Amino acid sequence: MKNRATGPGDAEAKRQLEAVSMMKIGLRVAAIAALMFGAGQGAMAQESTNRVAANTDWSVFVDDNPKECWGVSKPKKTVNTKDGKAVQVRRGDILLFVTYRPGKKPEISFMGGYPFADGSTVDLEVGGQKFTLFTDGEGAWAGSPDEDAKIIAALKAGADVKLTARSSRGTQTEDTFSLMGFTAATDEAEKRCQ
Repeated sequence: MKNRATGPGDAEAKRQLEAVSMMKIGLRVAAIAALMFGAGQGAMAQESTNRVAANTDWSVFVDDNPKECWGVSKPKKTVNTKDGKAVQVRRGDILLFVTYRPGKKPEISFMGGYPFADGSTVDLEVGGQKFTLFTDGEGAWAGSPDEDAKIIAALKAGADVKLTARSSRGTQTEDTFSLMGFTAATDEAEKRCQ
């Protein structure tokens, strides 16, 4: 999903890749939401036929052009607060992904269902370990492939994961995802994208 540029000369290429990635993410989120949140049969048939497995709370999807495989889940619990008080807010689809591509290291990403506050980060906490995801628009990613690997290892060992973030409107969000089925889903996604 997120492409990391290697130097200042790569800035324009990075922006173009991110624009394409965000378009793909938007289409992917719509397709996944249709399957996971129970959209009508017509919408499902129109948007996606690439769900290949379901493992407890995680699903596996495959896209062939370009080849990508990913495990994805929606949160079991969400809490939204502003100024320390619970608030009702309208959010889009909230999804946690781990994506595999042939010949590349896996990548963690999070879609919070709203534009993140400029310059903000997302705190990811699992099994007493804390990690930081960096935001761009409505998505958040780890800072490096090494950090992705550490997060994935922690997720495989955990029972649930909590992601805390701040929206562009100042709402604090806390999303808790079950990790039941995470290892099976990521193993399946990795196997399909070798």
